[in-house]
Amino acid sequence: MKRRNIQTTMMSTCSSRSHALAIFKIESAAPGSDEVRSATLSLVDLAGSERQSKTGATGHVLKEGALINRSLTALGNCISALTDTKTRHIPYRDSALTRLLQDSLGGTCNTVMSCHVSPAEWSYDESLSTLRYGTRARMIRNKPKSTAPPPPKPPPPPPPPHPP
Repeated sequence: MKRRNIQTTMMSTCSSRSHALAIFKIESAAPGSDEVRSATLSLVDLAGSERQSKTGATGHVLKEGALINRSLTALGNCISALTDTKTRHIPYRDSALTRLLQDSLGGTCNTVMSCHVSPAEWSYDESLSTLRYGTRARMIRNKPKSTAPPPPKPPPPPPPPHPP
């Protein structure tokens, strides 16, 4: 696992310079059974969007911020497309982030999103943007379903006895 890159900016002394994804695939089977149930748990920590004027970023840090903002924009485009009933194409392929989160965004998964904002007055714009992002994501309607095979059908009842 690669260690997250952290950089000091004018907005934060320990600004994460990347998104973090941990995807766990879990399989289980009852003893003596051939049936295997599987599930996927995705834990995602998105780096916050950044305005160059507030972070004071230059050089490599500025490029990292631009890449973060680009992937967040792609995620926002997917969220908008998923909440718009007229849109037929969801642009999952626009970013590695959206491709990895495809099942969580518009698939058959239960999804929970937590937005973290700052109470600081100078972060008002970023906090408002985060809350709007979360509000749009909240409008996505997934259809969670079990991927387990259906239980076997019971045997048919015996035929009625013939009269003598």
